[in-house]
Amino acid sequence: MPAASQSAKDFFRPLAVGAPTPLTEIPFRPSRAIHFFDPSNAKMAAKVPAMVGTVDVLLGNLEDAVKADNKLAARQGLVEIAQATEFAPTQLWTRINSLDSPWALDDLTTLVPAIGDKLDVIMVPKVQGAEDIHYVDRLLAQLEAKAGLTRPILIHAILETARGVANIEEICGASPRMQGLSLGPADLAADRRMKTTRVGGGHPGYLVRQDPTKNSEGDPDILGERTTYQQDLWHYTIARMVDACAMHGIYPYYGPFGDIADTVACEDQFRNAFLLGCVGTWSLHPKQIAIANKVFSPSVEDITHARRVVAAMGDGTGAVMLDGKMEDDASLKQCLVMVELAEQLAAIDPELKQQYDAIETEES
Repeated sequence: MPAASQSAKDFFRPLAVGAPTPLTEIPFRPSRAIHFFDPSNAKMAAKVPAMVGTVDVLLGNLEDAVKADNKLAARQGLVEIAQATEFAPTQLWTRINSLDSPWALDDLTTLVPAIGDKLDVIMVPKVQGAEDIHYVDRLLAQLEAKAGLTRPILIHAILETARGVANIEEICGASPRMQGLSLGPADLAADRRMKTTRVGGGHPGYLVRQDPTKNSEGDPDILGERTTYQQDLWHYTIARMVDACAMHGIYPYYGPFGDIADTVACEDQFRNAFLLGCVGTWSLHPKQIAIANKVFSPSVEDITHARRVVAAMGDGTGAVMLDGKMEDDASLKQCLVMVELAEQLAAIDPELKQQYDAIETEES
C-alpha cells in the first residue's frame, strides 16, 4: 500500500517521466523452479540456452555465490547470455548484489539499458524495509524511461534478516512492481542467531517428544523409550510470508535447500512450502528442477478430485456429498485454485498437459 505521505491515486503512476505504467495486478506466471546460474562460469553459462523451456525461471546470479573478483565478469556474462538467447517461455530473472555493496548500482545501470527488454524480474537480497524497495523502484523507473522500455521490470525481495521479516507487510506493499518474496534461510538464521548451520530444512534438535509411558508402579517413565518428531525451523516464517504475499496479491517462494544429495528431504521441504501456499522454490542444481516441477504441480489425483467437486457444485452454492465427504462453497474455492494452476502449468509443460488431459479422457 502507499506510504502515509503518498496519495493513493498516485501509487500506480510512473515514478519517472516516460517510464512504463505500473501494473495494477501482478499476473501469475508458472515459476515452480527458479534455477540459479553463475554467468561468470563459462561451463555453466554454455548450458543456459539448452535449458530454456525445461525450467520455468532461469536466474543469472550476481550476488553471494559469485566471488568478488568475478562480479564484473558475471554482470557482463549475463548481458552477453541474455542478448544471445531467446528465453520464451522461460522467464529471465537476475539477483543483483545487496544494496549496501559497491556493485548493486552498477548492476542496475548496466543491466536495464542492455537487457531490460528481456529481464522479467530483479531479485533484491537482504531487503530490510520498504525504503529498499522504494530506492530500487525509483531507479528502475528512471532507467526504463531512458532505455525506452515499454513494460516495467518487477521486483522480488529476499527475506534474509529479522528486520525484513518484521517489516514484511510494508515490503510487500511498497511498490506496484513487487512480484514476490523468497525465504533466505541461511542469512536469516545468522541474523536471528539461530543455532543451525543448515541451509533450509528441518533440524534433528528441533523436535517434540512423545509423553512418557508409565512404569509398573504407575509413575511416568521419563528415561524410557519415547518417540521424537523432527520439526520445521521455518514453518512460522513461511506461513507469515504466505499471508503477507496473499494480502498484497504477490507470490511467495521457498528459497534454497542446501543439501543437494538429500533429494528425499529436499522434496519433503518443497512439499511443505507448496502445501502452505508457496508457488515455487529455488534450484541450486539441475536435479532439484525435477523435484520442484513435480512438487509444485498439483498431482493427477488432486486434479481429478478437484474437477469432480467443480462439476458437482454447479453454481457454487449449497453442499454436496462426494465419497462420504461434504463439499461446499469453501471446498469449491480450494478446488478452483488447483484447477486454475493445473491449466496454467499445462500451457507450458507438455508432459504435464498429457497427464491432465488423460483425466478428461477417462472422465468422458
